[in-house]
Amino acid sequence: MGPEDLDQILKDLPIPKDPKVLVGLDTSDDAGVYQLSEEVALVQTVDFFTPIVDDPFTFGQIAVANALSDVYAMGGTPLTGMNLVAFPIKVLPSSILKDILLGGLSKMKEAGVALVGGHSVEDPEIKYGLAVTGLIHPQKILTNAKSKVGDQLVLTKPLGTGIIATALKGGMASEEAVRKSVESMVTLNRTPSEWMKKLGAHACTDITGFSFIGHALEMALASQVGMVIHSKNIPLLPEAMEYARLGLLTGGGNSNRQFFSCRVEADTNLSPLLMDILYDPQTSGGLLISLPSDQAQNLVETLKKEAQMDAWIVGQVVEGPPGKIQII
Repeated sequence: MGPEDLDQILKDLPIPKDPKVLVGLDTSDDAGVYQLSEEVALVQTVDFFTPIVDDPFTFGQIAVANALSDVYAMGGTPLTGMNLVAFPIKVLPSSILKDILLGGLSKMKEAGVALVGGHSVEDPEIKYGLAVTGLIHPQKILTNAKSKVGDQLVLTKPLGTGIIATALKGGMASEEAVRKSVESMVTLNRTPSEWMKKLGAHACTDITGFSFIGHALEMALASQVGMVIHSKNIPLLPEAMEYARLGLLTGGGNSNRQFFSCRVEADTNLSPLLMDILYDPQTSGGLLISLPSDQAQNLVETLKKEAQMDAWIVGQVVEGPPGKIQII
């Protein structure tokens, strides 16, 4: 489903108002937040998708890391998960499903998340994911709507997972490209989430199906700010540019470009291949964090030192035009 389809459907829904819903559908945030008391609120999200790698165990890991990411992006702590499974049990051996679930469990264990149930249906196409519930303090929620002028933008994972997955399906991806892509996708966003809170981040989103550009625009629009993105600082997965040159693009990338490009001003000298990657749907992508300019480099250096994790300052927040980004 493209962003334009979802946007129209949500606009037409008669969503009831509830004062306990602290974060709902208004700002296209990553998860919903429901207040339980003055000091406790629930963070809830759900995500599932079809396999993007061949190995069932790895697919399970990626699916769970991806689902948990929405809670981390809000600054929350995930506590429980419920499996969502679609599987052709009469066609494929049950061992494949078992390996998918084992992969998912391995990431839940790493995250300290308890599996408390789930739901399965027989389906000709494999799908797997997780419904996640976590906790957050009502006064410490990180939405995508509080980015401030003068902030710098930090990205915690390189781009290109969608294009590499397309290359893999076509039998054209190298082992190194797949290895690096998988390594990125199975990495939890927990540690960057913890450190961004300590360093006073103002806003955050994770980069997933609507692409780097789409999710950056959601933040800019919700915060009513502009953004300047420095193309030379954008981190790319190995060979992503080469696969884009070969035309191994996704349908989702085309949809993202059609929907979001009207709010993007790109330097005419930019490589069109880089623009393809900036519109590329990501799976279990990194966090895009808006934080005070004097803390951005601190976050990058801290993640490298404390967790051996790379991060990049990719742009800054400016006054306007509100809800638009410039790529230079």
